[in-house]
Amino acid sequence: MKIFKNLNIPKNYKRSAVAVGNFDGMHIGHQKVFNITKSFAKKNKIKFGVLTFRPLPVMFFNKKLKNHRLVSENQKFELFKKYGADFVINIKFNKVFSKIIAEKFIKEIIYKKINPKSLSVSSNFKFGRRRKGNINLLKRFCIKYDYKLLNISAFKYLGKVVSSTRIRKCLEKGKINLANKLLSRNWFIDGKVGQGKKLGRKLGYRTCNILIKNYILPKIGIYSVKVLIGSEKKAYNGVAYFGSRPTFGGKKIFLETNIFNFKKNLYKKRLRVYFFKFIRKDKKFINSNQLIRQMSKDVISAKRALKTKLLR
Repeated sequence: MKIFKNLNIPKNYKRSAVAVGNFDGMHIGHQKVFNITKSFAKKNKIKFGVLTFRPLPVMFFNKKLKNHRLVSENQKFELFKKYGADFVINIKFNKVFSKIIAEKFIKEIIYKKINPKSLSVSSNFKFGRRRKGNINLLKRFCIKYDYKLLNISAFKYLGKVVSSTRIRKCLEKGKINLANKLLSRNWFIDGKVGQGKKLGRKLGYRTCNILIKNYILPKIGIYSVKVLIGSEKKAYNGVAYFGSRPTFGGKKIFLETNIFNFKKNLYKKRLRVYFFKFIRKDKKFINSNQLIRQMSKDVISAKRALKTKLLR
């Protein structure tokens, strides 16, 4: 899959089937857009491309919004490739770009730069300055600028539209099972193992710590997880704590994972921690003995929840 970081794409990538959107999370609604676009591309024997933005526009407009993404940019591209994209145009969303009016976006970027044979957007897609561009505007210009508009209705699950916002709310409430269904895979956080205070080892549970960067913050508490280490394909079972360790007066939030029956040093190793089930809320314990007793119960609960298959 070819990745372009600007709009100067070669001629042989024009007249393609192009899906447009942020696609944060690549959930089942996004997958519907991809499947329809890919089918159109295959039928017409053309390339299937994706037009997306960096950073997410909402994060550009709200600089204080740090923990928001469902997936990192690299993970998003991995998923684009998985679902059949031939190329990606990853436009930098900056101050100049944010001021482009909707009509100019269609003429100058869609038509003159990308010149697609088809354009795929979900029915609630908004674009251009002050988000004034919508599906009706794209319809109005499709003949003039020679593209077929694939207007794709929003995908619904349990009667509600599937969206990245809905999944974020699920994670914030600890509804991991529903979030995973909306993603069609287990949601995960990846990061490099940092130096901890080795409190877990003193409590009888060796742990590896990952600082959370950019990701949406799930509900504070204990989770059953599966872990991938580096490029290894084997998934290890474990239990994870997401929080700040109130029992020990902690303030910084991080992800602390105990991999069952695993004693190797993972310092500076990259881990992917896949979430399966929310087990319990965080709690401040009177002393470490009370915490150890609860941790033993958490491990038992986590093992029960890890009998299902990891979906990636």
